[in-house]
Amino acid sequence: MNQRVAIVASAQTKFLASQNVLSIGEMIWEVVHKVLVETGLPFEAQERKGDGPFIDKIISCSEDYWQGRTISDCLYHLEMGALGMDVTKVSADGAFAFAHAFVSILSGKHDVILVVAYRKESETSRHMIENAGFDPIYLRPLGLDFLMAAAMQSNRYMWKYGVTEEQCARVVVQSRKHALLNPYAQEHGELTVSDVLGSEMISSPIKRLDCKPVSDGACAMILAKGEIAKSLTDKPVWIAGVGHCYDSHNPGDRDLADCPPALEIAAGKAYEMAGIKHPAEEVHLAEISGEYSYQELLWMEGLGLCGRGQAARWIEEGKTRRDGRLPVNLSGGVLSGNPSGVSGLVRVAEASLQLKQQAGERQIQHVETALAHGFYGPNGQAQCVCVLKN
Repeated sequence: MNQRVAIVASAQTKFLASQNVLSIGEMIWEVVHKVLVETGLPFEAQERKGDGPFIDKIISCSEDYWQGRTISDCLYHLEMGALGMDVTKVSADGAFAFAHAFVSILSGKHDVILVVAYRKESETSRHMIENAGFDPIYLRPLGLDFLMAAAMQSNRYMWKYGVTEEQCARVVVQSRKHALLNPYAQEHGELTVSDVLGSEMISSPIKRLDCKPVSDGACAMILAKGEIAKSLTDKPVWIAGVGHCYDSHNPGDRDLADCPPALEIAAGKAYEMAGIKHPAEEVHLAEISGEYSYQELLWMEGLGLCGRGQAARWIEEGKTRRDGRLPVNLSGGVLSGNPSGVSGLVRVAEASLQLKQQAGERQIQHVETALAHGFYGPNGQAQCVCVLKN
């Protein structure tokens, strides 16, 4: 790439089971205000003094069903600073909004872009919304939601590779322990494997603690091209590679035991762009979106961080702990509480904080290359992979 693009600032809300003291607009303003203060950037539509850089595009990530209305971002233009601006809404996961901002700057059309992802899961019915994500003739009448689809995928994956419920539970235990050091995390603590296995069974083999909790919150980020990025921060995080891909949507169109082809393709594109040939050796940490414990294992394999069927053993051997060979989800990940749709952008933000040495108590040393991942779809049909370097 002739042009380089960097992350210059990011901000998150504290993620909570219910943000009942803040409206969605107030959540958005909380994170937007933080990145504006950090960078000192004005918006293109504002009256400016001098010839300094300014935000010339805004990309939001929201979804009409979750917001309970069509044109779901129309009420929040003021809080995002979007009046009179070039604005695009991405209805997917925040990682895809990030990818769109990246290519928009690479195109030469824009120099500085604000990305905002937000959601309140507490204010609606997840089952009803996810049921609408299936084929309306053959699958929706069955009452399926993403949890049921995940249970089918989990059973198939565990049966084929001999993965046990105990090994999946270790993912939760590790995530919650990592989250103890993350001030933004919603759920954290010293759980045991027995705690996870003893929690309520909600769709076999998935138990209550195998799932991400209901979560409200927002995340904002500013991306800028090369020289502008250097003028805005002394610690730019460079975007080395991005790949995204969409697979066949119906769960029955592929063998759910193996990682989605979309993930392998997206990862391959990101690694090729970043010049990475051996991700398990060249990536120093990973922030992976997994809404269920088994997904972190399956996605690790699809990302090429370990071989097929090997991720469960990696967890048992401690290779993904903060002191392990390849730390995974030092933030606590999605299992510790992020809204779907926001979680991918949070993964990028957390990876960038590690590269900037600004991750507080959760900081580890010697990080030069980090991976961030987001997805959507009942069984991970759409995947986005981002490689970041300092």
